[in-house]
Amino acid sequence: MRYYLRHLDFMLMATALAITSYGLWILRNATRNDIPGDPTYYYNRQLAYAIVGVIGMVLISAIPPRVFRKTHPFLYGFVIASTAIVLVIGTSVQGGQRWINLGLFQFQPSELGKLLLIVGLAALLASRRHVWSPARMTCGAIAYMMFPALLVFAEPDFGTALVYAAVTLGMLFVLGAPWRHFAWLGLAFVVMIAMVFSILPGLGVPVLKQYQQDRLTAFLHPTSSNVQADGYHLYQSMIAVGHGGTTGTGYAGATQTRLDYLPEHATDFIFSVVGEERGFIGAVWLLGLYALLIWRGLRIITISRSTFGSLVAAGIVSMLTFQIFINIGMTIGIAPITGIPLPFMSFGGTHTITNLFAIGVLQAIHVHAYQGDDPLYA
Repeated sequence: MRYYLRHLDFMLMATALAITSYGLWILRNATRNDIPGDPTYYYNRQLAYAIVGVIGMVLISAIPPRVFRKTHPFLYGFVIASTAIVLVIGTSVQGGQRWINLGLFQFQPSELGKLLLIVGLAALLASRRHVWSPARMTCGAIAYMMFPALLVFAEPDFGTALVYAAVTLGMLFVLGAPWRHFAWLGLAFVVMIAMVFSILPGLGVPVLKQYQQDRLTAFLHPTSSNVQADGYHLYQSMIAVGHGGTTGTGYAGATQTRLDYLPEHATDFIFSVVGEERGFIGAVWLLGLYALLIWRGLRIITISRSTFGSLVAAGIVSMLTFQIFINIGMTIGIAPITGIPLPFMSFGGTHTITNLFAIGVLQAIHVHAYQGDDPLYA
């Protein structure tokens, strides 16, 4: 116990808890009028999710990373099975069939799948590092990621599928994949985008639903004629962010949020609430906390004594960084609206718990970085 406490990254833990607490505070104000007669409906549930996540974070941080590696086939199998099941019996909300109703809790397999995919892919790459050629490593990683990503894409959840791809690229980068591989992957991505948005629809084979395509392309056409159509979410978000000014309006003056002009203000656009209520200062404070969190994660990549630990940390850092960038970018008009939540801030049970579990995994790698690793798992 003394060894465990001495080697915890308390700064990482404190930062994650600070962002989570900030999110609870913002969420409490933002959703005060959402459920008539129950002003703390969303807050109470998010608080419960956070408590479960923190307990899990502490427990997971005490587990040696080699245990995660041993169980990776079961974790990957769970990702595939649960994501496939949700396509059959999942609950449909706003056109997406992404949740399994567990009574008091709506479980979203694709969210937990982000973390489990990272662990499984890290185990695969670490075990094949001295066996496969660089080209085979890259192809193997893409193939490993592609199956669950396609299942998630079919829900449809284009945003989460992109997160799966982002963590894979981040892990390949840390593994040392040649730059030409990233160039070829970039070219393949451009071709895929052309196929999805232009070529296949032109042949009468639409891949995305119309509302998905409209939301993804709305940020490219921020015209006045688009304000009441596909660009409504972005337009209202930018008004909210601009309305906050330097110091914010506070809850009473946050008319975009309080009067419900800002859509999805508890989930996708919670950063817009931060911008309106807490202004530029509050937004910079949040970005500073995120920067600190990412820095501690990057540090764990460098101090881990095993390839597996470094790759898992790289996947988690890539996951968090990509979600932060895309979510904040879409609220201010520099990234497409993909429905990617803001880590530790957006309302959501599986999302919140998974992010806190991921911090627990980082803690486990940090704690055991100071112990001699079993050569089998180097």
